[in-house]
Formats: sequence, C-alpha cells, structure tokens
Amino acid sequence: MTDELSSCVLPTLYIFLDEGGNFDFSPTGSKYFTLTCVSLYRPFTLHTVLDTYKYDLIEHRLDPRIEMEYFHCADDNKFVRGKVFSMLASSVPHDSVDSVVIEKRKTGPALQPPEKFYPKMLSYLLKYAVEKAPHGVGEVVVITDRIPVAKKRNAIEKAVKILLVSMLPAGTPYRVMHHSSRAHYGLQIADYFNWAIYRKWEQGDDRSHKTIAHQIRSEFDIFMKGSRHYY
Repeated sequence: MTDELSSCVLPTLYIFLDEGGNFDFSPTGSKYFTLTCVSLYRPFTLHTVLDTYKYDLIEHRLDPRIEMEYFHCADDNKFVRGKVFSMLASSVPHDSVDSVVIEKRKTGPALQPPEKFYPKMLSYLLKYAVEKAPHGVGEVVVITDRIPVAKKRNAIEKAVKILLVSMLPAGTPYRVMHHSSRAHYGLQIADYFNWAIYRKWEQGDDRSHKTIAHQIRSEFDIFMKGSRHYY
C-alpha cells in the first residue's frame, strides 16, 4: 500500500532563477536584461558530474590562481566554460530552460523600478515554466541567489507568491528560497544558461548558446511587437 501511494505522489518542481544585465536604463546601461529559469526534478544527476569535475580541476591545478570554489560562467576560463557547457548539453533534460528577454530601451519609466519590473517579468517567466512542467507539480520550490537589496528581494518573493497562488491547485505547497550560488549547483547551472542567452542578445555571440539550444524551451523577447511599453 505504501509503495502504491508513493507512486501517486507528484514530484517537487525545483525552479532555479538567474538574471543578466543591469538596472541602468540610461544609454550607458546594458541593452538587454534577461531572466532565466531552469526547471528540474530530483534526482539531480548532473550535480555529481559537476562535483567530480570541480575536484578534477582542483587536483590537476590547471590554473593555480583559481581556487575553484564553484562554477561561475563569466569568471570561468574558456576551457572550463566549454567543458561545463558540454556537460549541460548532455545531461540537462531537453526543454527545461525558459527565459524572458527585455530590451531595456522599450521599458517605460513606470516599469523600471525593481518592485514594478520584477513582478511583471517574473510572472511571464514562471507562469510558462509551471504550466509546461512535464511531470506535474506536487510542490514548487523557487530558488534564487542571495539578494542583498531588500526591496528587490521582497519584489521577487511577492511576484512568485502571487503568481503561484493564482495558478496552482488549492493546497499545493510552494516556497521561495534565497541560497548562495556557491552552495547550490542548480543556481550555477542557471547561471550558465542565462550567460549564454544574455551574451547572444547583448553581444551577438551565440557560440555557447548553440551548444545548449535544445535545452531551451522558450526564449521570449517580451517587447518584440512594440517600440515602447508603459505600465
């Protein structure tokens, strides 16, 4: 009976969030801002592979200046970055990555404050991720990197909670957690995917993006139909 009941329990959906770009909406700021999420179910098989590779790097001392505490795409050297992208391409389930791309010059002034911007953009991103979850949802756990600015952190939590309450079946549990990316491979994976997507849009460099394109389920330019949006 216990085995029969456990087989009917829907799995927990883990959603790891990362972002690219800055909040400078002047001409000197980044052209784009990206929000990317990776949706995964346990077991996290890639975590073991990444952990093994991290210790290989430590033992082989490929670059003695790097302590290799964790993977961070922008800081990792070209060799490490290429290897990690190849592991993501072979181990992360297809269609598990969603991204919202925002062309910042089209963002009206009323939408630019973080407490306005985040709820709007996150609602598009997470709604799609949860609705397209392939194995159903028993619980939703949204994990972001630690956020030092309280206003921004509160805006994210508010957006996630409002959205999940509105779309999940009554009684479905959910949580929003802020972990250090150093301590969680899920966030490091999200960082790599977001880096590839952001670099494609911001710099026109899609070399890494091509490697992991089959993992990307959606990559939506939120303002593609209009020249400027006010909210």
